[in-house]
Amino acid sequence: MIEGLLLGLQGVATPGNMALLVMGCLLGTFIGMMPGLGPVTAVSLLIPVVLTMPPASGMVLLAAIYYGAMFGGSTASVLINAPGESSSVPTTFDGYPMARRGEAGRALALCAWGSFVGGTVATVLLMLAAPVLAGWALGFQAPEYFALMVLGLTAVAAFTDNGGALKAILMTVLGLMLGTVGTDIADGVERYTLGVADLADGLSFVLLAMASFALSESLLAALRNEKVSDEARRAARGDVGTLKLTQDDVKEVAPTMARSSVLGFVVGVLPGAGATIAAFMSYAVERNMARGARRDEFGKGSRRGVAAPETANNAAAGGAYVPLLTLGIPGSGTTAVILGALVALGVQPGPRLYVEQSALFWTVVVSMYVGNLILLIINLPLIPWIARTLAIPEPILAPLIQFFCLVGVYLVSFNSFDLWLMVGLAAGCLALRLLDYPMAPLLLGFVLGKLLEENLRRALLVHDGSFAFLWQRPVTAVLVALSVACLLAPAVTRWWRKRQDRSAASKAA
Repeated sequence: MIEGLLLGLQGVATPGNMALLVMGCLLGTFIGMMPGLGPVTAVSLLIPVVLTMPPASGMVLLAAIYYGAMFGGSTASVLINAPGESSSVPTTFDGYPMARRGEAGRALALCAWGSFVGGTVATVLLMLAAPVLAGWALGFQAPEYFALMVLGLTAVAAFTDNGGALKAILMTVLGLMLGTVGTDIADGVERYTLGVADLADGLSFVLLAMASFALSESLLAALRNEKVSDEARRAARGDVGTLKLTQDDVKEVAPTMARSSVLGFVVGVLPGAGATIAAFMSYAVERNMARGARRDEFGKGSRRGVAAPETANNAAAGGAYVPLLTLGIPGSGTTAVILGALVALGVQPGPRLYVEQSALFWTVVVSMYVGNLILLIINLPLIPWIARTLAIPEPILAPLIQFFCLVGVYLVSFNSFDLWLMVGLAAGCLALRLLDYPMAPLLLGFVLGKLLEENLRRALLVHDGSFAFLWQRPVTAVLVALSVACLLAPAVTRWWRKRQDRSAASKAA
């Protein structure tokens, strides 16, 4: 491990990678604090640029943007009660009340330190967990990889909001369908191209990522046409108060940060769970653990209520890299985008990445710790100045994002057909967003679909076309059983809740 850390430090310490690290942190922070935008949008916007870089440099930039956006999402939540992303929603419960009573600076400082602690703990746990998982998974063959892909695709159903499991599954299936467009590698036959020559190579991952996240989000922002709020105007003047934490503040939130770091990392490792669930879970845990007056503070400006979700969502961002780098399964929507970028760069994440491309692995790990340190150093002094960007109205921000999307996709292919296709896909994704369909499962299905098909073919070839491989090997059988459990979990949860409600109603009667 010491050799790996030295190898990673050598990769990060180059002037180019350090510049990318600082730039990624600043860009991620800026985009993350914009209400409605988030790490997925931030990462997808930079993919065209990343594809021109070496894999290590590209991963350093994407990782910095990812946790930079997680870091910046708290600013809008505290100052104007408008979460920059879904994982920052719990921060509004107590962060905004603190800002209303003149303690915005303390709330933002709690967010900054919580993000740093969560990111640091997650990086350490990633260093410990990744080699173990990679060593265990080196014996995987095509059946195990197929079952692993199925588990990654079905896990989205178990961790969606109440009633959203079916929508998530449908979006995953749609992603799988889009992944089949193009020329079949095995047979050389065109599939679902509708006679359009430009579709012979299939849909571009960059195009789909930009259309489903960045461009559709900007169109949604244009439809909202929101005005600049009074809170945003105050933030634009830099009126945030002191950023210093007292000894009592540190004593109060230190145990909370420790618990939320571990909880966030564990939840982040689960495929399909993500930082949002980690943030809500950590907030609920701290609220349930509090007693007396401490419990009554939640929702009214509790320091624990601010520190817990911000620590957990940054720890979950680090935890999401465990299945991504060691198993090739995204742990969140953002890592699904990063997975596609890695594949486009010619890097195949999975058990052999740790062995065959150890320099890339350790460079990413070390950059995550250095990046969290840079975020803390940069953001604490700059919070009053960064807050001024919150006064940018969405009608101005949305056209800028649309411009970068169109230019970015065109610079990748220099094909005007891709622009029209992206606009069409973005319009479809906008309609789905308005109907509350999630976009992350769509991209997850698209990215994992080709790997799923490839390993299924290999497994069937080895077993003479028989599906008996699903239960003949113990690891494969366990993964298939977990996939079935993920599919059934939402239905079982709904049945259990209805049973409890009937029981409570009968007791009340």
